Amino acid sequence: MRSGHRALIQCLLWTVYVVISLTMVSSFQGLTGSLVTVMVVLGVALWGATEGLRAWALRAAWLDLPPRALLVRLLLVPPMVALGVQALLVLFNLAGLTLRLLEFPRGMAHGPGVFFSYTANTAIVLWLWLLGWAGAQWLQRWRQGEIAKWKAQAAARALELQVLRAQINPHFLFNALNNLRALINEDPARARDMLSRLSNTLRHTLQHSAKERVPLTDELKVVRDYVALEQLHHEDRLQVHWDIDPATEGATLPPMLLQLLVENAIKHGIARTAGGGVLGIVLKRQGAQLTMVVSNPGVWEPDGRLPRGTLTDTSPSSTGLGLPHLRERLQRAGGDGAECRIDTTGGQVRVTVELMA
Repeated sequence: MRSGHRALIQCLLWTVYVVISLTMVSSFQGLTGSLVTVMVVLGVALWGATEGLRAWALRAAWLDLPPRALLVRLLLVPPMVALGVQALLVLFNLAGLTLRLLEFPRGMAHGPGVFFSYTANTAIVLWLWLLGWAGAQWLQRWRQGEIAKWKAQAAARALELQVLRAQINPHFLFNALNNLRALINEDPARARDMLSRLSNTLRHTLQHSAKERVPLTDELKVVRDYVALEQLHHEDRLQVHWDIDPATEGATLPPMLLQLLVENAIKHGIARTAGGGVLGIVLKRQGAQLTMVVSNPGVWEPDGRLPRGTLTDTSPSSTGLGLPHLRERLQRAGGDGAECRIDTTGGQVRVTVELMA
């Protein structure tokens, strides 16, 4: 809180305290200028005392102390400060009476008992103020912690998206450019078409990866362009079988998700299999659930210690892809209903992803 705002709040708080105190006094006896002066001085003294308490607590980092040490300070310090405030008020009254600047009604109670009664009341007021201030400080710390947590999560997501953007660049881009260079003289028309597909793929990577979800139709466009460029590289070794359910129209998914699955299947399946094979891409939708199945030739040996649906990229038969990032993105995109499974049958590796569309 800024010092100007704090001063305004303190001024209002102790002004209200003085007004309430004078109202209570007026119900027992008539108000005089001396009583009003003393109460105003008390309000100013409490203002200064609470500012001193705040500065002391911040400098000594009370809120960072263990609970027992903090409790001791909260219990003992306000009565000590209240004693000092009342002692200061007694000195002010004595000076005013001596100089005949103050005059109190005859028969007005005074003495040690009255002094300690006023001290106890002042201690209660300081306890309440200190508890309110500490509560506000804890609330502010909690809010700052929440803000810091969300900023850290946003930074982590931004870093993840940068990783996803970079994944498509190195080998794929190098191969695509080399193939385009060789194709320019052989088939200029096809070279122009492939160049457009490469441009579309890169534009999708840069633009859509900054979003949480994208339309499946947009993702399919970039996957088709990507597959066409890979077919230019692998030629007859890469055959593609598409099975797209019309019910998937209007579905959404995390950006680059299907593209990453397809890239993984080509890189770790088709490219490593003698003679290549068929890349299968199946998309189905049942209600709000979207199912994606990408298959390729190869063998995958799961780690038996991992639970069903867990992906790993540390085994010798790794499917690559940066799968820990994929798991995290699926959890954010589909919640508890998101699942990814890998299985192998008949020399085929099949990756199944299910999430809310």
